[in-house]
Amino acid sequence: MRPQSLTLAAACLALLAPTSPAVPQAFGLPTPDGPVEAADLLAKVRDCDPVSRGRYRLDDGAPRTVPVCGTRDAVFWKADMDIDCDGRPGRHCNRDADPLFAPTTAFQQSDGRQLSAETLPYIVVPMKSAVWNHRDSGVHAGSVAAVIYRGRVQYAVVGDTGPDDIIGEASYATAKALGIPADPRGGGVASGVTYIVFKDSRVKPIEDEEEAVAMGERLAKLFVRN
Repeated sequence: MRPQSLTLAAACLALLAPTSPAVPQAFGLPTPDGPVEAADLLAKVRDCDPVSRGRYRLDDGAPRTVPVCGTRDAVFWKADMDIDCDGRPGRHCNRDADPLFAPTTAFQQSDGRQLSAETLPYIVVPMKSAVWNHRDSGVHAGSVAAVIYRGRVQYAVVGDTGPDDIIGEASYATAKALGIPADPRGGGVASGVTYIVFKDSRVKPIEDEEEAVAMGERLAKLFVRN
């Protein structure tokens, strides 16, 4: 944490059997072979219809330049990436490695432990404020996100919250998967990252990375197709 016609969810639920849980295996969607390309996702988020009542800063003290935008099926923002190393300490994320390290995350694993920024790809959303309340946009703990940088797509979950005026942060594991320097002291990138969060999606348990990827791929295909 660092000094938010049918929706996709409704379309998916319409395809579920009554006894099927809301997990990607249950979506039962016929999808073309191969993953969704970054360019296809970016083409869907060229234009911004703001859902936030104002804009966010990229860093503490920076000007407010980043709106949260919305479509029928997702919210998105284009920002930098700062490294969140909070939660369960490990080899790369701990008090010695990160001067701003916090041993907790806003959301926890199914066993009650804090999330591991080192191993779980997750993104950070701003805390509720007058600018934007992520819950009003169908964004919750475990919501699925597609994070895009330089032609790469990494699926992640919403795993932590940050300051109510700053946006553009993701876990060590997310950065590493995208080829972004993940050192919490000097890593990250100053621009060029797109975050797309699919409305009303949720991975349970939140720490199940395989399920996040499977669900993300299905939702991304629906997003591009609609």
